[in-house]
Amino acid sequence: MTDGIIVQNPCHHPANAERLKRACQAALESQPSDTTGGLCIVLSDSKTISALNLRYAEVDAPTDVLSFRAEAAPLERGEPGRYLGDIVIAYDYAAAQAQAAETALGDVLCLLVIHGTLHLLGFDHDTEANRELMWAAQDRALSALRIDRRIVRQYGKTGHDAAI
Repeated sequence: MTDGIIVQNPCHHPANAERLKRACQAALESQPSDTTGGLCIVLSDSKTISALNLRYAEVDAPTDVLSFRAEAAPLERGEPGRYLGDIVIAYDYAAAQAQAAETALGDVLCLLVIHGTLHLLGFDHDTEANRELMWAAQDRALSALRIDRRIVRQYGKTGHDAAI
């Protein structure tokens, strides 16, 4: 159920919002426990994400995706889930990387949504052990969407600065 997942596309980039919501849901469902919560996916541009990257990560460069976890708030009995946070994707940056990797942009956008959602759930790839856990969850979500898991390797070969 993707009711709590919002896609904002202020620049009207050609993207399938329902598919991005399904990618997010696949990442949530890749977890063994019942993970629920709302989040927002923003399709932005390199200029905006570069400014966010500088402000919040102190990196003066664009990237493909950034995740901003929400502060954890206690749930009330019967509350359906909490707000997980926001995922911001630099559409133009991702499109250029997808073209360089010779992969479908729609699949790359799904990969970035999955990756960003997993970060919102607390996954990271700062150590080899953490990377293995995150990549396993990412693989499960990609498989659920019938996206070839080799996209991670193909996209990763483009030499971009993203965390994928």
